[in-house]
Amino acid sequence: MSLVIRLARAGTKKRPVYHVVVADNRAPRDGRFIERLGYFNPLLPKEKTERLKLDLEKVQAWMKKGAQPSDRVMRFLDAAGIMKRPKRNNPEKAIPRKERKAKEEAAKAAAGGAAGQAAAGAGAAPAAAAPAS
Repeated sequence: MSLVIRLARAGTKKRPVYHVVVADNRAPRDGRFIERLGYFNPLLPKEKTERLKLDLEKVQAWMKKGAQPSDRVMRFLDAAGIMKRPKRNNPEKAIPRKERKAKEEAAKAAAGGAAGQAAAGAGAAPAAAAPAS
């Protein structure tokens, strides 16, 4: 059984509040969980201390037992200084989609053209050798 520390949504429509829970990774997002470790209220300003509350001792105990934090929970733990979140880099995201598609098509055309030339070159060599005989 693999454990995950993740957010479970609570609250009403358009007024989310999230519980930080430990759950089996096969359980539904808002379904069965093992233990509640804290809460997160994204509607509060970032300066308020009530925005996020975590029982860090329980989090560390569950991580020692093998629980893996989700990406969002890892951000919280990084801010608390418990865990270091690896830096991500996606340079493709900065390029507009039309330019990315054009770049991919150009790469495919270049690869297809090179393969076509190699096939034509291989076919031309035996044909050229036959009339010379």
